[in-house]
Amino acid sequence: MKRVSILVPESSVLQAIADPQYLFSAVNQFMVTSGKQPLFDVQLVGLKKQVKLNNRLFSIHASQLLKDVKETDLVVIPALFGDMKSAIAKNKKLVPWIQEQYDNGAEVASLCVGAFLLASTGLLDGKKCSTHWGFQEEFREMFPDVEVQDGSIITEEHRIYSSGGAHSYWNLLLHLVEKYTDRGTAILASKYFAIDIDRDSQAAFAMFQGQKNHNDEAIKKAQEYIDDHIQDKISIDELADFTKLGRRSFERRFKAATNNSVLEYINRVKVESAKRSFEMSRKNINEVMFDVGYTDTKAFRTIFKKNTGLTPIEYRNKYNKMALS
Repeated sequence: MKRVSILVPESSVLQAIADPQYLFSAVNQFMVTSGKQPLFDVQLVGLKKQVKLNNRLFSIHASQLLKDVKETDLVVIPALFGDMKSAIAKNKKLVPWIQEQYDNGAEVASLCVGAFLLASTGLLDGKKCSTHWGFQEEFREMFPDVEVQDGSIITEEHRIYSSGGAHSYWNLLLHLVEKYTDRGTAILASKYFAIDIDRDSQAAFAMFQGQKNHNDEAIKKAQEYIDDHIQDKISIDELADFTKLGRRSFERRFKAATNNSVLEYINRVKVESAKRSFEMSRKNINEVMFDVGYTDTKAFRTIFKKNTGLTPIEYRNKYNKMALS
């Protein structure tokens, strides 16, 4: 039997504790119904028997205390809530236990921004990680030794798993169910919980916010120029001249400040503007394409899909009710 220890941290998201408990328990029920033995021994594990969440509106009762769990097979770290540094500080006593379980052979899975607590253990140093798209820059700043996977739903490396934003943690949970059972059981669970089992990107949900949380004023000036000239074709030489920097120096500093190459950044800004147009207007694909400075339909479609995981038409049909009326 697989021992699953779902942590109950302070400042955590209630659903990110209840959902994995519900899923693994439901899979046990599926197995019993099909004449098999249940596979998962699911426990809620905390530093104390009762943890209050959401400004004390809810409380969760741990089924086991941390000190009593000497060995487990899977540690699930739920999403945290609020200020990440504060949440990590409140849960620092969990860190040695997580490290110990991993060293003893357990697998560790973080859900959404539970990645912050996982990264604070040091287990992710030099490894890849997924987290909520809206927290990626803060994560990079706090944990520069971890390689954040832009837009990824699931990352798996050396017995460590992490997931993208919000409900995408269901995809990681289904991935674990498939690993521990089989594809058929995972598909049954996906149908039962109405989850798209093979979704592999959170790109369509991401909102590019411009990565301006840095202190390089020349690069901020270039970013503002890009924002103000979305409809134009902007060259690297043009931006370098505008900031009075040599091209090589400009490109190096831009990458260091924004974690994007100049062309990647320009394309992301333009695609974000196109997304807003598709969501809020009746403009057709070509009109939006011209508005954001592209003239080649194929190139626009390729860049848009690379950034969102959807073609322009798919995105418009998905998010614009007017497009369907």
